[in-house]
Amino acid sequence: MATFSLDPFTNIDTLARGLLDITSPVNAGSSRSPRFMPMDLYRLDEHYVLTADLPGMDPGSIDVDFDNGTLTITAQRSGVVEGSDSSAGSADRSVDWLVNERFAGSYRRQVTIGDSVDPGSITASYDNGVLTVTLPLAEQAKSRKIAIDHGTDRKEITA
Repeated sequence: MATFSLDPFTNIDTLARGLLDITSPVNAGSSRSPRFMPMDLYRLDEHYVLTADLPGMDPGSIDVDFDNGTLTITAQRSGVVEGSDSSAGSADRSVDWLVNERFAGSYRRQVTIGDSVDPGSITASYDNGVLTVTLPLAEQAKSRKIAIDHGTDRKEITA
């Protein structure tokens, strides 16, 4: 049986950042940092599927790592930085924010995986803002039918 658990420290960190409004220098154009990475996890036949919403991410910034039983997903979304108005094509113009609701910065989620997953066969794809990670079950974790031996050498006793 597979065991999955979410990293409680990520949840506590997210809560603390929300309450304390902690910002990082990465978010120079925004006082808001990423708050969450919504994900779903389900079992389908002989594998688990994890899907995470990462809209607007550069696929090259997404990293999926498996180490010591923990699957870690990290991603980076760059925002417009003060003084680099790329839409106007001039680096000397300041950004005049009208609305700034999109998060920019680093996203990270960790899932602890039990011994039931084959780490050498994990695959990931990113399409239309959704990261899909497929976690195949290891051979020893797949369900099997157990054969029961019957005594075929029956002896008949006559009296």
